[in-house]
Amino acid sequence: MTSLPDLDFEKGDGLVTVVTQDARTGAVLMVAHADREALERTEATGEMHFRSRTRGLWHKGGTSGNVQRVVSLSADCDRDAVLARVIPAGPACHTGTDSCFDTTEVARGASDVLDRIDQVIADRMATSDVDTGSYTRRLLADRNLRLKKLGEECAELVTACADGDRQRAIAEAADLLYHVLVALRAAGASIDDVRLELTTRERT
Repeated sequence: MTSLPDLDFEKGDGLVTVVTQDARTGAVLMVAHADREALERTEATGEMHFRSRTRGLWHKGGTSGNVQRVVSLSADCDRDAVLARVIPAGPACHTGTDSCFDTTEVARGASDVLDRIDQVIADRMATSDVDTGSYTRRLLADRNLRLKKLGEECAELVTACADGDRQRAIAEAADLLYHVLVALRAAGASIDDVRLELTTRERT
């Protein structure tokens, strides 16, 4: 995490440039400015705050709900710009697009497959009708089945690793990751929460 006293606020008349980047895809989301107070609020809340010459201090997504949860903050070599790696809860741009830049193709290529699967699971969870033929929906609706499959996939991965079977270990790991994502959603969590937890552990 950036140490605020080390930043050069004087060079920009009390402001530093902040570039926000999607921590999952690497896509650049937006560019804004922040003063010391905005970054202190960012550190205190874990969500991005900025300073605008017209709007004053503002909380990104405070009104729209499109908050940006902070994964890390780092300063550039001149200490007058900050790279904020974030997990966005919605579009970054006021036009409703994910990014203020034309990064559609880049973001699509970089998008993590686990994020896409997690989104499908979230969509299935939003479907109230269990009788859709969806295996994911069955798992979400049946706690015992969900936990049983989680245990089975874990055991199969352990066996494949014990046997030194590379291809089977990969396949079983993929199965296990899917069932982990389903179990997380059923518990009210997501892969983003795991990322934040790992980031916190990495810092310590």
